[in-house]
Amino acid sequence: QVQLVEAGGGLVQAGESLRLSCAASGSIFSINAMGWFRQVPGKQRELVARITSGGSTNYADSVKGRFTISRANAKNTVYLQMNSLKPEDTAVYYCNTLINFSNYWGQGTQVTVSS
Repeated sequence: QVQLVEAGGGLVQAGESLRLSCAASGSIFSINAMGWFRQVPGKQRELVARITSGGSTNYADSVKGRFTISRANAKNTVYLQMNSLKPEDTAVYYCNTLINFSNYWGQGTQVTVSS
């Protein structure tokens, strides 16, 4: 059984920073791509950033230059450093990983950016 535990969401003002983390635990034999999605009410969940097992990254155009995704393989953890936050970044952020060739989602963490 695998679990993903997210942390780091909160309420900040525009221009400030937050760092999200997502730690995987359980019977883990392999972790491939890890990523972050976000969702606001009434809209589809969208990809924010993704990192492969080899360290290649890709980002949504809306966050390029402001967000950085990274991973600590020894800790089975993925991070999302979010700088220069904007009100339009307000959403529930979900961790998503491919573990043991199955897709897993975190419980979600709320990020709210006030103007």
